[in-house]
Amino acid sequence: MAAPGDYFSVGSQVSCRTCHEQRLQGEVVAFDYPSKMLALKCPSSSGKPNHADILLVNLQYVSDVEIINDRTETPPPLASLNVSKLANKARTEKEEKLSQAYAISAGVSLEGQQLFQTIHKTIKDCKWQEKNIVVMEDVVIAPPYQVENCKGKEGSALSHVRKIVEKHFRDVESQKVMQGSQAQQTQKETALSS
Repeated sequence: MAAPGDYFSVGSQVSCRTCHEQRLQGEVVAFDYPSKMLALKCPSSSGKPNHADILLVNLQYVSDVEIINDRTETPPPLASLNVSKLANKARTEKEEKLSQAYAISAGVSLEGQQLFQTIHKTIKDCKWQEKNIVVMEDVVIAPPYQVENCKGKEGSALSHVRKIVEKHFRDVESQKVMQGSQAQQTQKETALSS
């Protein structure tokens, strides 16, 4: 049994019992002595072979802590983080959220917001100009955001954007049809069970 003041080495196998009488066993991936928090890597609850669950365990709420296999060698170095890639991702996500907030504050319809998101997944060079969607500085889509509302110089950019808009509304319609048939099926099942 491990004493309450023990340190746990990264890579060691540890077992403990929670305050709910659940037995946990896993590999130590992190341990914070001041807060007595232990991070354990356990087999995946989903059953997927290449996955694992990471559990945070507060040692103040467990009992029967046992070190099954103590790792004495130095753990491998931590993987380095690509800080510039993380900063770019954070900046991109911030820009996307600001764009969404702008659309809402400008009074853009939900259909327009959804279309913008669909286009933005394919073409990143997409922004709002008042209530209009501007794609690649060449194509402008005005409310009510249908294919016929796509304006710009005839060419591949305009044609491509029109295809995206057309597919978006086709997908929206098929989704409505599916939801409608599911609702009818639920009503039938409810009526039969009554």
